[in-house]
Amino acid sequence: MKILVINSGSSSIKYRLFDMTGKTVLASGVVEKIGEAESRLAHYTRNNKGEMEEIVDTEPVADHPRGFQLIGAVLNQTGALKDTKELFGIGHRVVHGGEEFKEPTLINKKVIDIIRRLIPLAPLHNPANLLGIEVAMQSAPQVPQVAVFDTAFHQSIPVYAFRYAIPQDLYEAHHVRRYGFHGTSHHYVAKQAARLMDRPLNSLNLITLHLGNGASAAAIKEGKSIDTSMGMTPLEGLIMGTRSGDIDPAIIFYLKRKTGLARDKVESILNKDSGLKGICGVNDMRQIEELAREGNSQAQLAIEMVCYRIKKYIGAYCAVLGRLDALVFTAGIGEKSPLIRAGSCRGLAHLGIEVDAEKNNRQSKEAFEIQAADNSVRVLVIPTNEELEIAEQTVACIESYRSRDK
Repeated sequence: MKILVINSGSSSIKYRLFDMTGKTVLASGVVEKIGEAESRLAHYTRNNKGEMEEIVDTEPVADHPRGFQLIGAVLNQTGALKDTKELFGIGHRVVHGGEEFKEPTLINKKVIDIIRRLIPLAPLHNPANLLGIEVAMQSAPQVPQVAVFDTAFHQSIPVYAFRYAIPQDLYEAHHVRRYGFHGTSHHYVAKQAARLMDRPLNSLNLITLHLGNGASAAAIKEGKSIDTSMGMTPLEGLIMGTRSGDIDPAIIFYLKRKTGLARDKVESILNKDSGLKGICGVNDMRQIEELAREGNSQAQLAIEMVCYRIKKYIGAYCAVLGRLDALVFTAGIGEKSPLIRAGSCRGLAHLGIEVDAEKNNRQSKEAFEIQAADNSVRVLVIPTNEELEIAEQTVACIESYRSRDK
């Protein structure tokens, strides 16, 4: 059973082909800089030895349809996918599902129209996601295609947690509320935590921390998201690579008055020039940790601020959940930075959270535990796999629709 997962951006198409029988990756790759002179296809395919080999093509890619043609050609050339008829389905990452989509959805014209209507909620992402859907449906019209939404997992958040304290008419007319993002990742690692702990997911209370260039926390009660740090947009919450995270909203008006900057410029500063980059000039945590070891005070401050903000969310979500079974670190920083994990948990022994230094310094591609002995809360490091989660949800969605039709 083959599933192709597509993540279409404004100038890129990322893809991964799975054999869901053994949940193995047959091929993956990315078409980058679509519409530019330096377009590039980097494709990885599994050889007879089970190793991934790279194929690079640097020919110009004028648009997304041409990008899909190249992907189809290289999948055919390498034998990973000779014909789209081999596909059980295609799963598409869609960033924003608004209040309309609470689960993965088989794509039809009505679904496409709703995704298009939601563009104002995610103007940078949904148009590109939609373009990928439309091109893929033209390229493989006979293959069932499924939209998997970043926001869907958080649709279980109760109204008192997702509403902002603004006038009711603004919520009703303009859908101003907390949606949350990284839902596919939070859901995936929550399920992996349940498997690791050998307990049903619906019996667990978890805090999951997706820490990468984008970062978010989620409070998961009995397997369902009940709160998350990102809000109506991905700008709210934790300090990120270039995003500010939580700030006093009046700062925006203050900056406009004091600097005379246009609204779009202030928005750009908060999204692209703030966060780690704003504090110390660098947004790659590996570089920041190196600078901190060399004595750079701004890099040291950035690390302290990141850990402090994470710690505040852990404390808040402990209060909300009442009982915490496990704290889960995932994504690039969460999986690879012992320093951030330790700093985020320091001083939380009274909440049952304490890290063992030796366990924490371990590096592994598999899930592992880092809590101190006799900890009441398990502290887990679990590699995320959003593409596999999308593939699994795509299979489940298609099978569910087919069973209803019988």
